[in-house]
Amino acid sequence: MSAAPAAPSRVRGARPAAPPQPDATGDREPTASADAPQRAELITMLNLRLACAIDLAQQMQQAHWNVKGPQFIGLHHLFAEVHASIAAQFALIAERIVQLGGTAEGTVSVAAALSRLPEYPLAITSGQAHVEAVTRALVAFRVEVRSAVDEADALDDDDTADLFTGISRSLDRWVWLVDAHGQDRS
Repeated sequence: MSAAPAAPSRVRGARPAAPPQPDATGDREPTASADAPQRAELITMLNLRLACAIDLAQQMQQAHWNVKGPQFIGLHHLFAEVHASIAAQFALIAERIVQLGGTAEGTVSVAAALSRLPEYPLAITSGQAHVEAVTRALVAFRVEVRSAVDEADALDDDDTADLFTGISRSLDRWVWLVDAHGQDRS
């Protein structure tokens, strides 16, 4: 068998795409394709979900730091893994905002003001109570994420819809893993 010839790295005579150029304010043009009104709606929607994701990540830290009881070590590690996964996801959301030409509004104060997630109960310590609270928080964020898929689809932004579809899949897995810890062992 002979190997197929390697594809040229670029079309002969074609110029490479120019990098985005700064505008009058020094900002660069958005790297993602969408018209201005559509981008503005997407950026607003993405910043809302970024706030929810940051809130969720901090709720996972709250559970990680404060869980006690016979399931401590397993839940302590599980909540740390969920936190790391959510942090990676909110980084992707923030990057998408910037790709669309927006500013990722990722401070804790903005997250507190915008998040739609229920408050995490601060007085709980038992493993079971944390499992229930974490499951509620994950499910609430999953509702937000699935709504974001629909909103991105309505704005004809397949890339943003795909981003949130991937996050939804990850949340399905985390809900299953956390909820399994709360199921009856009899």
